[in-house]
Amino acid sequence: MKLIKIKRQTKTEKRFTPEMGELQTDVTYIKKYFWFLPLRTVHKYRETYYGEIKSCKDCNLYA
Repeated sequence: MKLIKIKRQTKTEKRFTPEMGELQTDVTYIKKYFWFLPLRTVHKYRETYYGEIKSCKDCNLYA
């Protein structure tokens, strides 16, 4: 039985970039779990309209 797991989860979020303005995109979170408790988010990224993979540090969360 594994105690530590890595899971990917995709959510739809609103993001804001100065070049494009507000956009709604799928953001994928890679999280590390100990049994069923999430320890930390290892990485989060999004796929652009053109198929590029970008880190979410490039754009801000639009509230």
